[in-house]
Amino acid sequence: MSRPRLPLRPLAAALGALALGAPLTACGASSADPDAKEITVYSADGLKGEKGDGFYDKVFKDFEKKTGIKVNYVESGSGAAVQRLARERANTKADVVVTLPPFIQQADGKGLLDTYRPKGSDQVAAADKDPNGRWTSVVNNYFCFIYNKKELKQAPATWADLTDGKFKDKLQYSTPGVAGDGTAVLIKAMHDFGGQGPAMTFLKKLQANNVGPSSSTGQLAPKTDKGELLVANGDVQMNYANMKSMPGQGIFFPAAKPGGKPSTFALPYAAGLVKNAPHSANAKKFLDYLLSEDVQKEVSSVGGGFTARKDIKASDTNATALAKIMDGVEVFRPDWNDIDKNLDTYVTAWKTATGS
Repeated sequence: MSRPRLPLRPLAAALGALALGAPLTACGASSADPDAKEITVYSADGLKGEKGDGFYDKVFKDFEKKTGIKVNYVESGSGAAVQRLARERANTKADVVVTLPPFIQQADGKGLLDTYRPKGSDQVAAADKDPNGRWTSVVNNYFCFIYNKKELKQAPATWADLTDGKFKDKLQYSTPGVAGDGTAVLIKAMHDFGGQGPAMTFLKKLQANNVGPSSSTGQLAPKTDKGELLVANGDVQMNYANMKSMPGQGIFFPAAKPGGKPSTFALPYAAGLVKNAPHSANAKKFLDYLLSEDVQKEVSSVGGGFTARKDIKASDTNATALAKIMDGVEVFRPDWNDIDKNLDTYVTAWKTATGS
């Protein structure tokens, strides 16, 4: 949801970057040294470069240089990050979580987030932060699909186009309920088709072309670039960011019906302070840093995304290109409270419809 920043590193490698195997202690406690000059960030993929030149790469390096605090990074799908936080509740290991809606709301609903309003959050739109101070968007972003520009002369215009036989075993989207962008497929389908029932009817039909599950959306871009896939889901920041290294992919937004307007919705990276974080003071400094003016000005120039602050108007080359991508695209706002409340129901319905 390239660069300035290059392709995402594989999920397995990212998860292996940090060993978190301390024994369990009292509920909510942590065996970590609270005075250590470090923090651990659990994050959805999309902001770190495979070659060390992504948004996170620069942010982590600059933050350590500025504060002396090292950032330990663990990457996964959005839902997987929240599931891991929940499993570790009795021995909290993460200090900060960065994930996409509706999983940031899910983390809050499970009591996994603490209250903290980072400096600069007053410049974040009310719709992009929790009114109770549990989380705030740090990089704005939008859901999208991608296609292979070499094999297809033009992007599919509508959802129905994706059911064409030429996409059989050449189309894949990440798993709803596990990946944030995969869950976004459900959200857009329910919006465009007018509810759960018709959306599931369509996704059942689309399943004839679907390769199968994928826990991470980032794994689909290289396959689309190479032509192994013709269509996959993604997000604007992530896919725009890796276009320099994967020039074979193009971004598109399918319309609900022929002649309809392409549409999408905001899918921001939202950050929260983990409850009982072992390095809470350091984590607060990091959240402040993420929303600082200097870092937010780099969201587009380095990260290929959209700043979360209303008072920053990016004008760099990437910001201009991103504005062009979004030109003419209708942006709707999902009912995140409904999605958070009924997510399990929607995912179950999807599993039933698709046989997944």
